[in-house]
Amino acid sequence: MKLLVTGGAGFIGSHFVRMLLAGDFEGPGERTMRSVTVLDALAYSGVRANLDSIATDLRLTFVIGDITDRTLVDQLIQGVDAVVNIAAESHVDRSLVDAAPFVHTNVLGTQTLLEAAREHGVPRFLQVSTDEVYGSIDEGQADESQPLLPTSPYAASKAAADLLVQAYHRTHGLDVVITRSTNNYGSHQFPEKVIPLFVSNLLDGRVVPVHGEGNHVRDWLHVRDHCRAMYRVLREGASGEIYNVAGGTLLNNLELTKYLVEAVGADAPDVRCVPDRPANDLRYALDASKIQRDLGFVPTEPFDLGITEAVRWYVDNRAWWEPLKALAG
Repeated sequence: MKLLVTGGAGFIGSHFVRMLLAGDFEGPGERTMRSVTVLDALAYSGVRANLDSIATDLRLTFVIGDITDRTLVDQLIQGVDAVVNIAAESHVDRSLVDAAPFVHTNVLGTQTLLEAAREHGVPRFLQVSTDEVYGSIDEGQADESQPLLPTSPYAASKAAADLLVQAYHRTHGLDVVITRSTNNYGSHQFPEKVIPLFVSNLLDGRVVPVHGEGNHVRDWLHVRDHCRAMYRVLREGASGEIYNVAGGTLLNNLELTKYLVEAVGADAPDVRCVPDRPANDLRYALDASKIQRDLGFVPTEPFDLGITEAVRWYVDNRAWWEPLKALAG
């Protein structure tokens, strides 16, 4: 299999590529991965060092570039068996300040990839999306038929991208699949995100800023489980279908903070509630029964063990996150 993976130097993308080349997804009789081309703009959250452990693997080609660059995309997409589009601007707070980069990358970038895939006859296109496209869920769980009600410019740009992907399937017959996951956690996550931000603040004795009253609820999914789900959908998902991916661990932000404080072992942590961001969705929860029923996928990483492992990684890798945190401001 020959893949083009966009955003492969980011948090989720680098995990996916490392697992691909390690053969972590391949079962008995599965074809060995022939080559992976990573296209990444190396914007502030793309970290080339995330792929250092596989940098000498001859199956990996790394290209710095923008997914809106049609000439470059045309060159890279020829002869691939699939496109895995993970590239995205993804930080909600940044989208509230300036939505333009989100529209540029998440909408125009996806359309550029889709058009190139259509013209070059790419056999499959996987769009990696988010639970945020559904908006806040008051109770129960959102399944794949839930209307799209995004709140933030980030979520709206991802919803627009999903609709474009579906339109290319319906209009042009492009073989597409979409995954929508809950909040990911694990190593190599950019330190503006809540878990590495809180862990790094705890390690440095700084304030841990919890939005509002800390009652916002998120479902937590280990990034390795997400990557396994992505690959299962890539290989076995039905054309044109959407698959929710959830970890099954629902926590409000105060509960999550308690986990992190205990895992770090911080003494007298300074946890403060700070003003909430505008229109912050109160609760995300996904019904992931479809991917289990149709593709036999269930997450395997227990949250207690996974979060302890993730915290330990940040404790042991200050040299990785400290300069990035300074960059993020």
